[in-house]
Amino acid sequence: MTVTCAIRYVLDPFKRDAFETYARNWLAIIPACGGDLIGYFMPHEGTNNIAHALIQFDSLAAYEAYRARLQSDPAAIANFRFAQEQRCILVEQRTWLRPVTT
Repeated sequence: MTVTCAIRYVLDPFKRDAFETYARNWLAIIPACGGDLIGYFMPHEGTNNIAHALIQFDSLAAYEAYRARLQSDPAAIANFRFAQEQRCILVEQRTWLRPVTT
């Protein structure tokens, strides 16, 4: 069964540009490590400090393999470090979704 990892980010609203750089960096990293990136989404209207990402996997086992690859991928490690140094992400929450319709 396909599963989607929905990530909700609480951002420092004064560091949104840094988060956009972080999100764009994942465009190549996530597929290279085995995830199907649906997209990163920035606030447009209303709340200015909440962003989202959706990444799809064939199964939870596929996600676990992806996570293992991320931990050793130089570009992923550098991107995690970038976010820590910039302190643009205040909170990161993951929710697992399954499709109801296709």
